[in-house]
Amino acid sequence: MADVLVLNAGYEPLHRVSVKHAITMLVREVAVVEEAVEGHRFGPYPLPRVLRLVRYVAMRWRYRSAGRPAVTKDGVKRRDGACAYCGGPAETVDHVIPRSRGGDSSWLNLVAACEACNGRKADRTPLEAGMPLLLAPFVPPAEHGLVRRRRRATATAAA
Repeated sequence: MADVLVLNAGYEPLHRVSVKHAITMLVREVAVVEEAVEGHRFGPYPLPRVLRLVRYVAMRWRYRSAGRPAVTKDGVKRRDGACAYCGGPAETVDHVIPRSRGGDSSWLNLVAACEACNGRKADRTPLEAGMPLLLAPFVPPAEHGLVRRRRRATATAAA
């Protein structure tokens, strides 16, 4: 048994934890066993397969950016497809408003850039550098396909 499913107090699945972590949760009395492996015990506790938290945990992190994919360098490069300054190959990303001037790493402040343009623009705004943007940055919809989902390793992949 590799891991244990943890449910919120309202029975929504939260995540999976190791058996060791699950036992720790039982000892701390933050969770109760909802489903156990028959015939197996860990000290006074049944070996858990599914745990349920005693108190509800707000999952704001899960719904924080509903409909908005997370910002990644790969996602920005795929969104733009080419350098936002010269139209060349997108090799890196550039902050439109530099981070040193309070610019954040958001969809609306990042554009794809080639190495040459990124170096030439340096720590300036596009206006100061005389390098107008060829495209306007935008927040892509979640279904745009810019979010890569983690793939679980399978036994066949390891072989």
